[in-house]
Amino acid sequence: MSHVTQHSVDTTRYAKCVEVSKRIRWDTDRDVIRGRQFDFSKKFLPDGLSKVGQLPFLTADEKRLASQVQGRTYANMFALVERFIGAKVLEVSRGHWLGDQVALEALVRLTDEELKHQEMFRRLETMMAPGMPTGYRFLPQPNDVAQAVLAASTWAVLALICDIELFSQAHYRSSIDPETQIDPLWKDVFLFHWKEESQHAIVDEMEWMREDEKLDAQQRDKAVDELIGLVGAVDGIAQMQAKADAEYFVQVAGRVFDETQEQAIHATMLGAYRWQYIASGVQDPRFLKVLGSMINAEQGARINAALAPIVGAVH
Repeated sequence: MSHVTQHSVDTTRYAKCVEVSKRIRWDTDRDVIRGRQFDFSKKFLPDGLSKVGQLPFLTADEKRLASQVQGRTYANMFALVERFIGAKVLEVSRGHWLGDQVALEALVRLTDEELKHQEMFRRLETMMAPGMPTGYRFLPQPNDVAQAVLAASTWAVLALICDIELFSQAHYRSSIDPETQIDPLWKDVFLFHWKEESQHAIVDEMEWMREDEKLDAQQRDKAVDELIGLVGAVDGIAQMQAKADAEYFVQVAGRVFDETQEQAIHATMLGAYRWQYIASGVQDPRFLKVLGSMINAEQGARINAALAPIVGAVH
């Protein structure tokens, strides 16, 4: 059984994640929702993430509606990615079954928390729907996306997961936490989400590095291409949902926009989604440091070339 324990395990770091997970553990009803409903007189997603400031022809009410549409998608998108995150972490935990039991506990707790987050985000959708005009559609199917993602190599999937966990941190710290005008319930959802994701990002990083130790140069090179493919798939989802959300917004905003304005609404939503789900993660210093420690210059150049059209389109 030596093959399950030959790769380095930093028990102390896993133990710290377990300790924090126990200490900050929260309950969706008792701590987050607390019997409240969403306040639709307030914005959900902050301007720093929604990019609505780039649409000067929108009224204050329309900007608020746009932030609610995007906020609804934001919650649904986390429910979507947590489907494959939980599945992958459960699979990776096999490497610790007969090895370091502290590491195993850290991964099992992470999976349990991701299942809780999924359930919370599914509930938020049922809470938001009655307060918004009919016609909203979240197009990507969580199980289909998860199946497609999980078909890639473990290295590529863990890279994507680490990226997602880190951008969720960055969004909360830089945009959601300092914002005083957004709906307090929506803000609390992401405060509590952030508290647990902080540990997840550490565990993901350790598992990604453990996986990297197992690969030879050829396997890693192939995994880099798979990561590029996964980022392309995320961009496909961003494009599809931005189009659906822009169409929904134009349909329910209560006035007619001209063609140029409609195009601007769509372009801004796409730019916002590319920023939220791709650019803000791949530009995260911690992500770049870990990734940079594993890949060579040529692989880095391939990743940058693939990202250039996506990141370059974000203002």
